[in-house]
Amino acid sequence: MKKETHPTYFAKATVACVCGASFPVGSTKEKLEVEICSSCHPFYTGNEKILDAAGRVEKFKARRAAAKKK
Repeated sequence: MKKETHPTYFAKATVACVCGASFPVGSTKEKLEVEICSSCHPFYTGNEKILDAAGRVEKFKARRAAAKKK
């Protein structure tokens, strides 16, 4: 490997989330800041909210129920 070509690898880089969680990862940057992580993401926490102003979800559920009846 050429030494000038590859970036420095940090085996114990720290990821800091806005929610306050932090954890170590391997990265080419020493510190990473993220807005959302697995500790606060709705998919992982089970607090998923469906924002539907136009009623698309209800229309989809109605079509799905009608298709199951056939």
